[in-house]
Amino acid sequence: MTFRGFIAMDIPPSPPLESLADQLRNASASLKVVSTDQLHLTVKFLGDTEEGLVSEIVATIREACAEVRPFDITVRGTGAFPSLSRMNVIWIGVDGAEPIARIAAALEASLESLGFAAERRPWKAHVTLARVKGHRDLDRVRRILEDHRDDVFGGHRIDRIHLKKSVLTSGGAQYSIVATEVFGGSATP
Repeated sequence: MTFRGFIAMDIPPSPPLESLADQLRNASASLKVVSTDQLHLTVKFLGDTEEGLVSEIVATIREACAEVRPFDITVRGTGAFPSLSRMNVIWIGVDGAEPIARIAAALEASLESLGFAAERRPWKAHVTLARVKGHRDLDRVRRILEDHRDDVFGGHRIDRIHLKKSVLTSGGAQYSIVATEVFGGSATP
């Protein structure tokens, strides 16, 4: 049996993030805004994942995080991929993500041997806040992103990483935790 898997770190909601999400929801019907209680920083998207590989994936995560201790990040700034003029994904930036970049690089190398394709694009620390599903009212969205491009949305202590399952529903993706690796600790199912 397979599930849609990814490896990520949770980003807790904050009043400034809630406010930005509300502004974006009200700005355009073309946006599918992520619920702020489901925000996360994806370290590696796996896609179709065989349940039988979970223990090997967890071992790979444990190895990639062996030397990592809890660290602080700052959620700061806004932008869009591939650009503000051609938006597909609206994101919030992350400062202090160097430990995550090292984990991402280690996972890329290790997970390829389990059959997960290496990402072609360079890894960039970001939190997806919305996906663009149309082209109406995007000028309002661009103005909001420009107005908040340097804002700080909160600081967080990162002390764990998750293997997650994503189930796509008509109301958006629903995430659940398959396993957790606590930095300086051990995995929990």
